[in-house]
Amino acid sequence: MTNTLIRRDVHDGIATVTLASPGTLNALSTPMLMALQDAFTAIAADETIRVVILAAEGKAFSAGHDLKEMQSYRAAPDQGRAQFQALFDRCSALMQQIAALPQPVIAQVQGVAAAAGCQLACTCDLIVASETTRFGVNGINLGLFCSTPAVALSRRLAPGAAFELLTTGDFLSAPRAHTMGVVNRLSPPDRLAEDTLTLARQIAAKDPAAIRLGKRAFQAQLGLPLNQAYQVAGAAIVENALRPDTAAGIETFLTRK
Repeated sequence: MTNTLIRRDVHDGIATVTLASPGTLNALSTPMLMALQDAFTAIAADETIRVVILAAEGKAFSAGHDLKEMQSYRAAPDQGRAQFQALFDRCSALMQQIAALPQPVIAQVQGVAAAAGCQLACTCDLIVASETTRFGVNGINLGLFCSTPAVALSRRLAPGAAFELLTTGDFLSAPRAHTMGVVNRLSPPDRLAEDTLTLARQIAAKDPAAIRLGKRAFQAQLGLPLNQAYQVAGAAIVENALRPDTAAGIETFLTRK
């Protein structure tokens, strides 16, 4: 699949979706959001795909929403209210689509991931980042609190740390993000793609049905009270344990010499 804004390639069960608008720093414009939604819809329906890598061309992963597009909304009679609502609704729908995707999604992040670009990276299940990457929810520097990016960021980071970034507009370096648990793996810039692919292949080699069950349960239990979280997780692990492939895997382990 090709698109003027994104590329989608599939090899050996790994789909790579690449933001391909480096001239705009891969801004999450309405057309970009629509292209990503279409790509993830197709991926969700493809059972041969086991893992997804979300990458980007150029010096930035994504600088966030297209500010020129946003400013153009203000010419409308309602000063852009309806268009702003539509933009942020579409963006929120994409983020929820990624979370609900059956396959794990790995963000391969270089350069800057700012505002909605940081939201996009943090929405992915895993992040592999270049050592020189910076993450920021710095809309506050323009007078716009990053309320929607805060949803994703606060689910990867302690609330106090997330709120500090949201209120100061400071950038978070990749090494510090790694120590804080935002980033899963750090990579030298020239090895970023290779290291991301290594992680993707490691996951792709596992039982795909178990991974899909596990991701669904993991997402479902987040934020639930403890007893409800265990109910969700318990139902999922029973379903998983009853699978013939799981029974065979356990039997192989028990009888190995």
